[in-house]
Amino acid sequence: MSAATTPEGSGVTHPSPTVPAPLTEPPRTQCRAYTPKGPTAVRALGVFAAARLTGLLAVTAVAHATGQDTFRLLGRSWDSRWYTGIAAHGYGRTLHFEPGVVQSDLAFFPLYPGLIRAVTTLTPLSHGAAGLLVSWLAAGAAALGIYALAARLYDRRTATVLVLLWGLMPHSVILSMAYTEPVLTALAAWSLYALLTRRWLWAGALAALAGLARPNGFAVAAAVLAVAVYEIARRRGRGVPHRLWTGALLAPLGWAAYVLWVGLRRGDALGGYFAVQRGWGSRFDFGAGSFAFAEHLLLHGDKLVHSMTLVIVAVAVLLFALLVADRAPLPLLVYTGVLLLITVGGSGFFESKPRFLLPAFPLLIPLALAVTRTARARPRNAYLVVGALAGLSVAYGTYLVAIARMPL
Repeated sequence: MSAATTPEGSGVTHPSPTVPAPLTEPPRTQCRAYTPKGPTAVRALGVFAAARLTGLLAVTAVAHATGQDTFRLLGRSWDSRWYTGIAAHGYGRTLHFEPGVVQSDLAFFPLYPGLIRAVTTLTPLSHGAAGLLVSWLAAGAAALGIYALAARLYDRRTATVLVLLWGLMPHSVILSMAYTEPVLTALAAWSLYALLTRRWLWAGALAALAGLARPNGFAVAAAVLAVAVYEIARRRGRGVPHRLWTGALLAPLGWAAYVLWVGLRRGDALGGYFAVQRGWGSRFDFGAGSFAFAEHLLLHGDKLVHSMTLVIVAVAVLLFALLVADRAPLPLLVYTGVLLLITVGGSGFFESKPRFLLPAFPLLIPLALAVTRTARARPRNAYLVVGALAGLSVAYGTYLVAIARMPL
């Protein structure tokens, strides 16, 4: 998707991160895509690939030293088994545990298994290998989308740093596994980019696909709908292009269609999907479950993974406050805010919350701006910060996959 203007116009780049960003960008008078000098998208993708390859090599080394199979760790762990099972056999698997705990594969949205099925149909790859291929390609597409969006809003150096930081998050090892987060992030990044460039149909279509990828993919549709409401209000309902109406209508269709399909299959059109989630112990309780678990962790102590989860979620809340203070564009605030609300407000597997935040890459924008400014004034300090983050990402990611063996 290029940054060229469209008949309906596109957005302006921010001249400085200190200048307040408009809710949506007004039309430009001329095409000026990526004018600030700096690293290209190819270089940003190379930096991201190097970060993830380093993490992959670390997992491989530890797996070999402990007698484990790297491929099984990456392609057949936890949720990956559910996704590949759906791709191979369709929906219909249910596991019964203690009373009230019923795990059904209907909790998993269909886009990622569908992509795996397509790859195995067209190639001789196994379902696990196909899952990894889809995830790795999607991670690359997400990195390019994040770069394009940040380069438009800020500059190329900040965009490259943002891509690198996203590849070095503590749970970024998930980007190398057969999970859905890379697919959701790719769709979200390019949908948000389409919003900023006023490509309404692209934004709505990608949001619809994001809604088919994961339950929290609805955050992308929320961003599209918020921008549509803002634009309609700004224009007072007059002169609203049909592409804006169409994009807004498309955005929630993927998520709504799957939720309704599961509901009809379970005999409860509106509540069936949420009953499936409750069987997994997942529900939205306005954070009561999260606060109860945090209280237990602080008072009684627990495993390292749970402690790290508490720290990561707390840092995410702080970064969102900084994003709001910097007056980031409306679609980024809505998308990130909804993801954070779902993560903090939902109960279920507490240790999975950092994974749910992986698609919330705008949270890293304040940090990327700070690292970029530091790199200009004190390069060694910036290298030290990035190096420390890289060490944490590689070490903790390897620990999660090859040593802790906890559900992700």
